[in-house]
Amino acid sequence: MYVTATSSQSAHRTFRLRVIIIGIDPHKSSHTAVAVDAAGHKIGQRRFVVNSGTFGRLLHWCAQRPGRRFAVEGAGGLGRSLAQQLAAAGEDVVDVPSTLSARARLLATGGDRKIDPADALRVAQVALFRTDLRKVTAEDQSTILRLLTERHDDLTGERTRTVNRLHAVLRDLLPGGAPTRLSAEKAATLMKGIRLATATDHCRRDIAWDLLADLRRLDRQVKDNEAQMRDALAAARTSLTSLPGLGAVLAAKLMGHVGDISRFPAEHHFASAPLDASSGKRVRHRLNTGGSRALNSALHIIAVCQIRNDGRGREYYLRKIAKGNTPAEARRALKRRLSNVVYRIMKRDHRVQLAAAA
Repeated sequence: MYVTATSSQSAHRTFRLRVIIIGIDPHKSSHTAVAVDAAGHKIGQRRFVVNSGTFGRLLHWCAQRPGRRFAVEGAGGLGRSLAQQLAAAGEDVVDVPSTLSARARLLATGGDRKIDPADALRVAQVALFRTDLRKVTAEDQSTILRLLTERHDDLTGERTRTVNRLHAVLRDLLPGGAPTRLSAEKAATLMKGIRLATATDHCRRDIAWDLLADLRRLDRQVKDNEAQMRDALAAARTSLTSLPGLGAVLAAKLMGHVGDISRFPAEHHFASAPLDASSGKRVRHRLNTGGSRALNSALHIIAVCQIRNDGRGREYYLRKIAKGNTPAEARRALKRRLSNVVYRIMKRDHRVQLAAAA
């Protein structure tokens, strides 16, 4: 029996015959680079101390290797800076997840000994034989959105901690404590009526006023951050906010973490949405523990919002419940459907932007 290779497999085979892979194991103080040929054999190695001249020395070292491809371990983490410099310079760069290089290291001769040259070699070999690695692209509007949403998460987290601290102090100053959903205005009104009996109460009141000032500052920062987010979304020209339950913050989070939507070849690759676990006549979905947690969290929030309010999402959820699904199963089914909808919207926006740029 003869098997015909697909066009992508043939292209990858041709690529392997002519390319040199340079695997890079990045660290805070040094980067180790190893070059391999089409068979995966080491043909060069060098360690670079991280400073202002690291990037130039790396390019000079590999200048005599045309058709090269860089493979950076953790290009979204510790290797982000170097990977972005390479991408901005027009180099071909792929991201090798540390889980893949760790597996390659375990299978290699010598076991799981972790040394920088061996790690860089495994990174290069993974990039040589894997066709599904994410291509690193230069930072764009999606990077701005991701930075803003990460800042928003930090600010809201700090605001929650500040409110909790203020609650704890007011509990000892007011009979019955402060009500839930405490705002800066409510706290200020409550604190004006406090009667102080001891020096300890005076200390608690002073701390409460400091916490109230912190809360007001955080409220202003959250408001400013959300305004910046809306401006960045307008610049990105997205129609995601037309989907019920998807506001500016969630839209920015989706776009920021997805980046280039074209890197997802099909709907079922997007965000590792809940997996189909149907059996017989019973249609159900189970939780997928892989993929991006940020994207899955955003899809969960959209699903919960749609379930609470009248609309097509709630109707779909209730139909699943009527068919015998548990609430969790029905919610996962809705998340899977929402994942497909979000994917299609982002693909449509991407096509419109490409057409406008042409």
